[in-house]
Amino acid sequence: MEIRVLRYFWTIAEANSVSKAAEQLHITQPTLSRQLKELEIELGTELFTREKNRLKLTEAGLFLKSRAEEILSLTQRTAQEFEDRKKDLFSGNIAVGCVEADNSDTLSMMLENFVADYPEVTFNIFTATGDDILDHLDKGLIDLAILLEPVDTEKYNKIVLPRTERWGLLVSKTSFLAEEDVITPKNILGAPLIVSGRPAIRELLDTWVGEQSSQVKVVGNMNLLFNIISLVERQVGSALTIEGATTGRIGAKTKFIPFKPEVKTNCVMVWRKDRVITPAANEFLKQSKHAFKAW
Repeated sequence: MEIRVLRYFWTIAEANSVSKAAEQLHITQPTLSRQLKELEIELGTELFTREKNRLKLTEAGLFLKSRAEEILSLTQRTAQEFEDRKKDLFSGNIAVGCVEADNSDTLSMMLENFVADYPEVTFNIFTATGDDILDHLDKGLIDLAILLEPVDTEKYNKIVLPRTERWGLLVSKTSFLAEEDVITPKNILGAPLIVSGRPAIRELLDTWVGEQSSQVKVVGNMNLLFNIISLVERQVGSALTIEGATTGRIGAKTKFIPFKPEVKTNCVMVWRKDRVITPAANEFLKQSKHAFKAW
């Protein structure tokens, strides 16, 4: 016997009418009549008799109504207690490290939903390079981290985020490269580039260029894109980056151009395998996993 069906029965008993109960429950009358009939079959007895366009409870119906009131009241009280417990239990702070990426917006949506459910929880966002974020994670200064692959996650649990990140170049609109709709390995040879200092990113670039990777001209390294934009505008070099990191930063003087063949990588959410995270961070992680499945 389902709680939902008990609520249907109790509403009919209070209204003395299937049609009035259907209006209150916002379901169709045939549906409600069918549910009542199935309940009577399940219990093996009639619950109502009809007298002058009204329904009257049988002896079995009166017994069930009293039990239904107890069960529904207990169910409501229990649900409220868990809701109150949820609000009281989860307080404190969540610290999350996040690289510059399109998935920054994914993090924003997750936090928006989480703080709506747990208004007592506050959060800190730490934005830096992947290496700096991992350093903070290893030291216990943050609970979770969103990083851009490729990442060595041997020491970490990980979840792959749903959005992929597209690689390309941020170029000056006065650069010869700005005339292109896509950047090919041939375009990039000899052009001054500013790239991340992470060895994994340089390896990604060399793999994409292929046999002529020795002709790649790196004039400088960077960690975050913000301070590099003015160098790109002055044509000191074009910046190797993901499209998501340029969102809201491309002005009148710069342009993002994707690679062809296309290069896409994922962001991952990671946390230490050997560390117990706080209850608030653990609940945030559970909500995030559920949300990713839905996406």
